[in-house]
Amino acid sequence: MTKPPLPADSPSNTQQPSPAPSSGTTRGGSRPGAGRPKGQGRWGEPTTSVRVPQSQVGVVKNWLGELAELNTVINQPRSLPDLDRLAAAGLTRLLPCEINAMLPLVLYSGRIAAGFPSPADDYADERIDLNRHLIRHKEATFFLRVQGDSMLGAGIHDGDLLIVDRAIDATDGKVVIASLDGELTVKRLSVRGETVRLMPENPAYPVIEVKSEQDLVIWGVVTNVIHALG
Repeated sequence: MTKPPLPADSPSNTQQPSPAPSSGTTRGGSRPGAGRPKGQGRWGEPTTSVRVPQSQVGVVKNWLGELAELNTVINQPRSLPDLDRLAAAGLTRLLPCEINAMLPLVLYSGRIAAGFPSPADDYADERIDLNRHLIRHKEATFFLRVQGDSMLGAGIHDGDLLIVDRAIDATDGKVVIASLDGELTVKRLSVRGETVRLMPENPAYPVIEVKSEQDLVIWGVVTNVIHALG
């Protein structure tokens, strides 16, 4: 008796998959320990994926590069390769901001007579911490010493110590540390529509109008000036 042919999808007529290799190895997919260890990139920490418009990829990369370079300069001030640029811009030294525990100082109440001496009726009213009065954002603050007189009208003299905060938005009227085409300067920022100017506070110096083809980077906003008398 002749058996009828099996259907095409019958188990006896279906090709069976080959058994997996018995060597214990796998091919494809992720492998433990493969790739560069986390935290070994430029930033020294794990990364994450972020979606940005294709037209802005270059802008984001450039911004991150400038931020990394700025952080390197601020965190390693004694290894600056461009101290000559700082001096040429009237900024003789980039100094780190080392803020320690609170150092309370005595604040006396009353007013001091600038004319003739007055009776010593003042007394200790409270204690103040200069960190709280001078530093707004500890991790974003650094110091610069000035050389030159282009900002005399703003109370910034040759040899003064500037306290600069990178966390503050650089808006119209702020005194800023700016890098224009790689050259550093301290000036008052003027923004009028699409026109950006770096304004000196001394009539002996010209106004700098930033052209569209120029590269302007704001390092930070000057919040305080430490000026020594005598």
